[in-house]
Amino acid sequence: MLSWALTFFIVALIAGVLGFGGIAGASAGIAKILFFIFLIALVVSLLMGRTVKP
Repeated sequence: MLSWALTFFIVALIAGVLGFGGIAGASAGIAKILFFIFLIALVVSLLMGRTVKP
């Protein structure tokens, strides 16, 4: 999921440099949402890993 966020971020950067403001804004928004979903999944998996006892 983090790779998708990075991909959309790179697309946003390239679109911003080329002057496509709408596409850049949409890609940056998608990248931000995917990044926060990744962070939430990371925190949940870390907490679940700590609670399970072998």
